[in-house]
Amino acid sequence: MTLLQFIFYVFSALMLLSAVGTIISRNPVHGALFLVVCFVASAGIWLMLQAEFLGLVLVLVYVGAVMTLFLFVVMMLNLDKLPSRAGFKKYWPFGILILLLLVGLMIYVVAPSHLSLASNAIAIPHPADYSNVQALGAVIYTQYVYAFEIAAVILLVAIIAAISLAFHAFHQDTKRQNISKQVQTTAAERLRLVKNMGKE
Repeated sequence: MTLLQFIFYVFSALMLLSAVGTIISRNPVHGALFLVVCFVASAGIWLMLQAEFLGLVLVLVYVGAVMTLFLFVVMMLNLDKLPSRAGFKKYWPFGILILLLLVGLMIYVVAPSHLSLASNAIAIPHPADYSNVQALGAVIYTQYVYAFEIAAVILLVAIIAAISLAFHAFHQDTKRQNISKQVQTTAAERLRLVKNMGKE
């Protein structure tokens, strides 16, 4: 076993174990941290495949921004885990069916016959001046430009929907400042004198 193969197996095992930890973790914060480890291991595999741009984007965008946001949201929410797990055993057969379906789809997608790859395929070495970003951009903005634009529109709609769902400024129970009302107040409204009615 070469050093490159050893590093690949280490990253693969770490990614699989952290993915399983993300699913079976009872604490949402622990699950999010396991997902961070899974992203880092996936980025290591991308770097081994000489896809430096994808590996760095996975670390900077997902680990550095998205998962940080997830952690803040999960830690600020008061999650009640007992009602969410109520009746969980009732859905075991359906969950196992979905699991088998997903495993079958993954086996079909990554099969060498489906991908038309040789069993001894290795990463193609590139010269020092090779730009992974340029090659990726040339493919995305030419061959897959419509799919890229559709994905951008879907993400924009998701952002607008998330903002509209999370915006509770007009909710009656929400505590908020009324800046114009604070500015228009006078000294008589801010100070109130109360006569001492106590016994001397």
